Amino acid sequence: MQNYQGVFLANGLSENDIKKKLFTTVTKNNVKNVCIYLTVRHCIPATWLNDRDQFLYPNDGWKSDNSFQNNCLTFALFSNIIQSKYGTNHWIPFTEQEVNARGKFASNFMTDFMRGKIKKEDENGLFGKESFIPTEPLVFSPEAQAVFEAGKALWTYYHTQPGCNVNASLYDIREHFQGRNDKGKMNTKSDDKHYMELIGNLRASLKVLADAIAPKVYEYGFLKE
Repeated sequence: MQNYQGVFLANGLSENDIKKKLFTTVTKNNVKNVCIYLTVRHCIPATWLNDRDQFLYPNDGWKSDNSFQNNCLTFALFSNIIQSKYGTNHWIPFTEQEVNARGKFASNFMTDFMRGKIKKEDENGLFGKESFIPTEPLVFSPEAQAVFEAGKALWTYYHTQPGCNVNASLYDIREHFQGRNDKGKMNTKSDDKHYMELIGNLRASLKVLADAIAPKVYEYGFLKE
């Protein structure tokens, strides 16, 4: 947890990570927990003022703060490196109708989850036995709603592209527009000006959301000065 490079969401792990068991399997019962874990580690950029702050086991305040939980879920949905080539993409945050998709998604898990349509089962979560599967549609803060709106505009534009991947993740969308250099590394920019505007809007809205989450990270004891 003290090393941010070791905290990420992906559906393709290196053989070394698997051998060392440096991963947690994400299930429908611990989705929120895992998203909180990732968000509290990544929503606050390291500076010379805070780079000695320690990440610790939190107090229980976060468990009753639905706005905080949903903000973290939103942040994680748009801050992961899920790639559809490694398996079914269960992290699409929109329905086919919302983004005018050209076909049916292989998984509607995430939108069903956010609408309270996932059945609960007994299973230990990341922080204990509590299950954080919603039974009613999630209510999102204005900051989170702005992220979803920016993301929806990006997904919708992507689905107008010839030969687009219906099940594309955000990483896949970035790769499509930005391409890779001769060393195989994803380029930082795209020649598509509209895409650059859309991804810029998404990143800006994520920054606002992160700023809203940050005080709670300290309040609930995830991070201690």
